[in-house]
Amino acid sequence: MRDVDLNSDMGESFGAWRSGDDEAMLGIVSSANIACGFHGGDPEVMAESFKIARQKRVAVGAHPGYADLWGFGRRVIPHSAGEIERLVAYQIGAAQALSACAGHPITYVKAHGALGNQTQTDPDVALAVCRAVKAVDPKLGCLTIALGHQERIAQEMGLSTFSEIFADRAYTEEGHLVSRKLPGAVIHDEAEAATRAVRMVRDGAIETVSGKRIETPIHSICVHSDTPQSIRIAAAVRAALEEAGMSVRSFIR
Repeated sequence: MRDVDLNSDMGESFGAWRSGDDEAMLGIVSSANIACGFHGGDPEVMAESFKIARQKRVAVGAHPGYADLWGFGRRVIPHSAGEIERLVAYQIGAAQALSACAGHPITYVKAHGALGNQTQTDPDVALAVCRAVKAVDPKLGCLTIALGHQERIAQEMGLSTFSEIFADRAYTEEGHLVSRKLPGAVIHDEAEAATRAVRMVRDGAIETVSGKRIETPIHSICVHSDTPQSIRIAAAVRAALEEAGMSVRSFIR
């Protein structure tokens, strides 16, 4: 039986503003990437997210992004490599503190949004994120976008790496995520997302918009929590994986 992780980006509400149904999502996934207060989240939301994840036995990681509440962290904000390193280190520290308070320490880091996309395509950004992880706690794993620079750089630095694909996002012919500005970038149909996720895990390859397959290790599948269909998609993906004989469990043992 093949093991595969199912993760979601969450804890992205802040103040009176709500995003997603985190409690429902935490009943489906095996790992949760918790926002650290820059693109979303705040101390109360983070603490509550870690507490519920502990109750539901879901692994947790820090989900750092650019300081961009208005753009939900999905806009590139120019930073030097050193600034990115310190930005990420700061957020990992916040996640470590609040997860420790909840009695459920983080075990990995996954970069969010525009920052995460840059770790796939820009080696300088990928190196800055990896340097932050290694400086704060080299025992933390790196959940990285499949086929990206961060995967390679983290391995070269001796960090644990886990390769991630997306059930609800389309891929270009180069293996990058299709820009959210383009039609079809986000997959909203749960049956399509579930069938495609199983196919990619079975093939050990991401599937591009043309149907081309690009081989890659796959340790985890992401479903975003901020789309209206997110709970249905996550439930459908998990059910399809289990029906295909796969065991859904965290990549952190």
